Amino acid sequence: MSSRKLLTISSRHQLPPLIRNSLYWTQNCTTQLNSPFQPKTPSILATNLIKSYFEQGLIKQARVLFDEMPDRDVVAWTAMIAGYSSCSHHSSAWRVFYGMMRECKDHPNAFTLSSVLKACKGMKSLCCGALIHGLALKHGVDGSIYVDNALLDMYATCCVSMEDACLVFQDICFKNDVSWTTLITGFTHRGDGYGGLRVFRQMLLDEAEPNPFSFSIAVRACASIGSYTYGKQIHGAIIKYGFDSSIPVMNSILDMYCRCSCLCEARHCFHIMTQRDLITWNTLIAGYEKTDPNVSLCIFSQMELQGFCPNCYTFTSVIAACSNLAVLGCGQQVHCIILQRGLEGDLALGNALIDMYAKCGSILDSSRYFGEMCGRNLVSWTSMMIGYGTHGYGKEAVELFDEMVISGIKPDRIVFMAVLSACSHAGLVDEGLSYFKSMTADYKITPDQEIYGCVVDLLGRGGRVKEAYDLIESMPFKPDESVWGAFLGACKAHGLPLGKKAARRLVYEIQPIYSVFINVFLNIFYKRIYKWAFFVEVRLLLRVLTRKALIGVSSMLVQSQKRSRIVREAFPGSFPYNWVSALPPSIRSLSERWR
Repeated sequence: MSSRKLLTISSRHQLPPLIRNSLYWTQNCTTQLNSPFQPKTPSILATNLIKSYFEQGLIKQARVLFDEMPDRDVVAWTAMIAGYSSCSHHSSAWRVFYGMMRECKDHPNAFTLSSVLKACKGMKSLCCGALIHGLALKHGVDGSIYVDNALLDMYATCCVSMEDACLVFQDICFKNDVSWTTLITGFTHRGDGYGGLRVFRQMLLDEAEPNPFSFSIAVRACASIGSYTYGKQIHGAIIKYGFDSSIPVMNSILDMYCRCSCLCEARHCFHIMTQRDLITWNTLIAGYEKTDPNVSLCIFSQMELQGFCPNCYTFTSVIAACSNLAVLGCGQQVHCIILQRGLEGDLALGNALIDMYAKCGSILDSSRYFGEMCGRNLVSWTSMMIGYGTHGYGKEAVELFDEMVISGIKPDRIVFMAVLSACSHAGLVDEGLSYFKSMTADYKITPDQEIYGCVVDLLGRGGRVKEAYDLIESMPFKPDESVWGAFLGACKAHGLPLGKKAARRLVYEIQPIYSVFINVFLNIFYKRIYKWAFFVEVRLLLRVLTRKALIGVSSMLVQSQKRSRIVREAFPGSFPYNWVSALPPSIRSLSERWR
């Protein structure tokens, strides 16, 4: 390929100055053969131009230029494979590699195999990755650190377990920081935070040099298991190694504190950061979104005042904060800002708006926005079904479920929970039971405690308390508080005898710690028996059992301001573990009667 043709092909796109000057030099200049500054050959320039095209996202132009090259060496083939892999066109990268093995006389080198292994990882194709592993052994490049790290990454992503990745890691003679970080990432991304932390600890014991990314992944592992203690220790190590000035590392620390519900530490970490980016603000806004949505909205206002432009992730957390506050006006204002900035096409943001309008009581706006969405995923349908169910529109939720199935979206466990809950609130007992049977028979989904709790609630609300109790007795595992809580709620409305039996098992077998179930239990006696002395004794018994004060929170919107009131019951202190022997005589006799 001549340099003149290269200039003609590339005339429509801006070239890097070095490549363009070399092309003109090759076209117009004649140099002596013994000159130490020989211009690059057209083949090398074409390869560099292919790399430049991929860097600018001009994938089609790179392919056209590659196809017109008469002589393609292993470097040119590798440039195409690496370019496709970097642009996430993994299948195209694999096809180019396949063509290289058929046409190219040169053997693939370490960079070729590491690039195609990245494509195998992107395709999540273990068989293709294993073929490349065999080629690496055949051509003797398995000792290359680039190939070994790529193999490690591929096995960590594509295999069912981390066993093969660990074997590859053990065979690496000279491990670098990328090797350790890749293994830590493999464990962490699988949800095995403890495994990731074990590898990180071994890395420090082997005196391997950690990098900011390895610390970020280790902190993420702490966040995944909710370990504030480990996270605090790694935070200290980050300061020791001098990585506390790295924004990505500190963003990971901030996220860890938020996920561990240590918002005071998160706020302190945020304030001492000398540099912040949009991810920093988004992390703190999302951290306060559930626990204190008012603070989340205040942080959002501060972010805008400091000149940061919110993105879709920001608005998703802000909309969720409005949902938790159940303040419709605030959510509508944020929705207007989203429309002004042209972000309404984001799918995750649209799902958050559906949920916000439903939780704020405007189910019509929620339904209208759902109908106007250009694209929908499983979360969209689920959010709308949950909204219909909580507002008592069970029939609409059932119709929406059928429409979703017709559209080709396969329901999951959460969808069935939504439709069962909707049927329960609307009194559609038979329809709900048919969906419960379809879940196991047609979709092969094994029901868990929450699903059984929904079915128990469905039967209980329909007055079929005996069937609900028989279902609990036939469960393949021991029912937890959610199942018994749903059953006791049914007993409150339809009958007490089975409720006393269920309450006895709840108190003495489960020993609940969640106040919601305790309050349901007390309501049975309070509303159905009206025996105040008995009620007080049982309440004291439950306070001894749970060893915690009962807290009630109520809120209401007054003149566009949300006002909350917290009522905390006095608590006499901690009780010994053998709580029965510590009970007063009157309550102890009550305990014996219950047993």
